[in-house]
Amino acid sequence: MAQQWWRNAAIYQVYVRSFADGNGDGVGDLAGVRDRLGHIAELGMDAVWLTPFYASPMADGGYDVADYRAVDPLFGQLSDAEALIADAHGLGLRVIVDIVPNHTSSQHPWFVEALSAEPGSPARERYVFREGRDGGPPNDWESMFGGPAWTQVADGQWYLHLFDPGQPDLNWQHAEVHAEFESILRFWLDRGVDGIRIDVAHGLVKADGLPDAQCTDQGGLLTAVELPYFDQDGVHEIYREWRKILDCYPGERIGVAEAWVRGADRLALYLRPDELHQAFNFHYAQAEWSAQQFRTTIDDSLAAVAGVGAASTWVLSNHDIERHVTRFGGGELGLRRARAAALLTLALPGSAYVYQGEELGLPEVTDLPEEVLADPKWERSGHTERGRDGCRVPIPWSGSEPPFGFGPSSWLPQPRDWAALTVEAQRGDPTSTLSLYRDALLLRRDLPVEGLEWLESDPDVLAFRRGPSFTCTVNFGSSPVRLPRPGRLLLSSTQEPELEANEQTVTLPPSSAAWWTGEEDAHAR
Repeated sequence: MAQQWWRNAAIYQVYVRSFADGNGDGVGDLAGVRDRLGHIAELGMDAVWLTPFYASPMADGGYDVADYRAVDPLFGQLSDAEALIADAHGLGLRVIVDIVPNHTSSQHPWFVEALSAEPGSPARERYVFREGRDGGPPNDWESMFGGPAWTQVADGQWYLHLFDPGQPDLNWQHAEVHAEFESILRFWLDRGVDGIRIDVAHGLVKADGLPDAQCTDQGGLLTAVELPYFDQDGVHEIYREWRKILDCYPGERIGVAEAWVRGADRLALYLRPDELHQAFNFHYAQAEWSAQQFRTTIDDSLAAVAGVGAASTWVLSNHDIERHVTRFGGGELGLRRARAAALLTLALPGSAYVYQGEELGLPEVTDLPEEVLADPKWERSGHTERGRDGCRVPIPWSGSEPPFGFGPSSWLPQPRDWAALTVEAQRGDPTSTLSLYRDALLLRRDLPVEGLEWLESDPDVLAFRRGPSFTCTVNFGSSPVRLPRPGRLLLSSTQEPELEANEQTVTLPPSSAAWWTGEEDAHAR
């Protein structure tokens, strides 16, 4: 296997519930993923990341795990997971699975035991139980899904859940918790997975004494202020131990952090040589449609990882984030910007993550009926926040009517106008978003491994060179921009004729990006 494959990999995220339904119950499953692995391989991806498929009561879409070594019947059996890993490897795809170590399900045997045990018992010490304060919760911590982060049990104590009450937080000061998750890691690595994605990697360690956060709307401040329950320095010792386990296995098994932190410098701490290999770059995903914002984020990201010898990741959407077609304005404008952002993202040095359906140009579904909303944010917020279901609507594969080949039905309804966005409808169209992704991912394999040099350009344009012969230009503005011709056109996010160049200049349309090969008239800053 290639050394450090992950440094420049293109990785496709599968939200299992919404990818493909293999058994006809309206919910995506492992059999459905196996049937559609060819799509991911043909797209040009290097790896696939699977969201949780473990035994779970599904209080939070599977991120509430009752048994980390069993597959939930909704998704199949353990043999299905093992067969999927083998099939993926046969197609040249590596497999990354989710590990959820911050919390378990409230139906996990440990927590069931804790509820039946006395206060202060060893069973309760695996979780975070505390006495209340002044007749209420132990402190002012808030759930990321709304409301307090504490729930009171029958004997009067309170337990911590930074998310849903069905997701009690584990106590990572307990040796048994450490030992259990080291065993879980080995269980899946023994079955051939090539990496683990660590859910809420920033949340495992809480500040000593559980002090008040002294602020409200804490869920909206994850990357803005220091919170006593996130990004505590103690998490790094856990990942040093996990890195030792990963390094015991052949073929470069990797650890990927989902870490919402205050800046690129804090994120880089998770990527030191003896810790994890990658961390999601949410600062990039949060950038607004602005040349200056994207350039600042790119510069900060590359500088931070360079200090620890790591590679950056680039992500535009995932199962927790509004789809970027909508985030960038929606409609035709949002799609133009999303296509341009795709070329920008795939041109950057480092690893790119693509969320399922992104390659089809899917927008956020903002008008789901209230009765189908399943995200716990909907209930926890008192029906004021619709939650993340809009980016989790099953993707369309074929046909002219919902459920568009997903299965006989779909657990969330798809818009009828997605008929034009199916894989089938886009496959033979060279101007489609699917074709754009395929072309870009193929060309990306030949890009230089490292390096980025900014070029002189209009304030609304980002232009950079990688190596002596590759240039990327992106016009964030609302008007065409004339630029010195960077070379021969390789790929454009728009098919508009004004992109055609004369001998010395090109006109870059608004909200568009282009890739070029050659060295003509590239003036480095």
